Amino acid sequence: MNMRTTWPVLSIATALTGTLLTGCGSQSGDSGGTGSSVVIGMTDEVLATDPASGYDPGSWLLFNNVFQSLLSFPKGGTEPEPEAAKSCSFTDGDTRVYECTLRDGLKFSNGDELTSEDVKFSFDRMMKINDADGPAIMFPMLDKVETPDEKTVVFQLKVPDATFPSKIASGAGSIVNHQEYDADGLREDGEAVGSGPYQLDSFSEDEAVFSVNENYEGNADVQNSGVTLKFFHGDRSRLRKALTDTKVDVAYRGLAAQDVADIETDTSTSQGIDVIEGSSAEVQHLVFNTQDPVAGKLSVRKAIAHLLDREALVEEVYDSTATPLYSIIPAGITGHNTAFFDTYGARPSRTKAEDELRADGITEKVKLTLWSTPTRYGPSTDQEFEAIAEQLNASGLFDASVKSVAYDQYEKDIEAGKYGVYVKGWVPDYPDPDNFTAPFFGEGNVLGNGYTNSTVTGQLIPETAALSDRSSTAQQYGKLQDIVAEEVPVLPIWQAKQYAVVRDNVYGLEYCLDASTVFRFWEISKD
Repeated sequence: MNMRTTWPVLSIATALTGTLLTGCGSQSGDSGGTGSSVVIGMTDEVLATDPASGYDPGSWLLFNNVFQSLLSFPKGGTEPEPEAAKSCSFTDGDTRVYECTLRDGLKFSNGDELTSEDVKFSFDRMMKINDADGPAIMFPMLDKVETPDEKTVVFQLKVPDATFPSKIASGAGSIVNHQEYDADGLREDGEAVGSGPYQLDSFSEDEAVFSVNENYEGNADVQNSGVTLKFFHGDRSRLRKALTDTKVDVAYRGLAAQDVADIETDTSTSQGIDVIEGSSAEVQHLVFNTQDPVAGKLSVRKAIAHLLDREALVEEVYDSTATPLYSIIPAGITGHNTAFFDTYGARPSRTKAEDELRADGITEKVKLTLWSTPTRYGPSTDQEFEAIAEQLNASGLFDASVKSVAYDQYEKDIEAGKYGVYVKGWVPDYPDPDNFTAPFFGEGNVLGNGYTNSTVTGQLIPETAALSDRSSTAQQYGKLQDIVAEEVPVLPIWQAKQYAVVRDNVYGLEYCLDASTVFRFWEISKD
């Protein structure tokens, strides 16, 4: 599986966590879909309209608004609550059996009733198709789905998994109409039939048009009469101009840090525009191939950990639109600690870096290539890695350089083990510490760095997966993070903030930017 990624902190409103810092105003507008329509612009692509395929932020944005899941994340919350379901719970003692009862009156946008048959069909279909670009990879624990009656769904799991509710509350849990979708293949007509707050009226290369689904039964209280999503295909300048020219009401995902800074300070272009800021669970790591002849040396990895100046990077490269990250679980997520801060300190130490190398018999400069791919992680990634190389070289202990390649080649080379040190970003599928740990460690991990640790994979990850009280996992996750800080298979760099830039007659964005990673169309209103 490729890491689910986007551009880094440069993105406007990247994947999310933590507490909203500022807002653009209080919520306004009529409920029930009677307000004005809203135009949203973003540079990300929507790669799929079929939930069995899409596993990218743009596609999940569509899924979260067009389809229902049994559970959903409430605004401002990280614990899933019933949505298409009236109630859900584990019915056994070891989190292997999860049962949901559907709410009454559920219908798809075309008027068809939604029953337990559709839920079972959706999961069975996703798992059977097992699309390489789809979310089936999230459900290795799913054994079978049973439907005792038309209102009841029972998930039988192969192993205990307390995070299962969060997984089905994500875009991966989207329920499709069994009468409208092929059980054996993906839908390729660009249409979608769901039971969410919106229906997809049209989808083209440059825009997607959504209207309010009058058949919707759920928790959302729709504050507009529809949404048009404009695609800017990576063209940040055009997105910014569209915002200042009032062609779009909201810029979501895609403006650079400098764009945000300019808009906030330049009164000639920012008049009538508000910047909404929040924190985010999107993270970026320096990844070390533990099989590499250079990066495979623990002393080299520890020396780099002692020399990395995160504060300088986020200030100089990202205009402070990120925060330094000192562990693999970001701030705002259960179990977060500061393992790398505690182990290596807040400031670089050439002396400690040198001590690590000399103790391993390394007396010459360490020759190192840092591999970057701005195609996937944003245009400032190369600049960031050049800055890291400069930090390493300034110590006199390294001879580091940077090479940048296109993303397709980049992924192939990582899989082939060609890189010693490289960048990876991560946008969580659900706001739980499991999603920042289980995918990263052990055989076949998404980092592709060959790292394994038997305590992590054989003890800590299985133990935490079985604990339904997620707050009780802090001790195990603390131990896991401490192990990673000591062995340094990855080096956390930063945790993103998130931004949305809006016209000042647009409200409700503060309810779209929270830890759940769900961008809620229905919360946006416009005067």
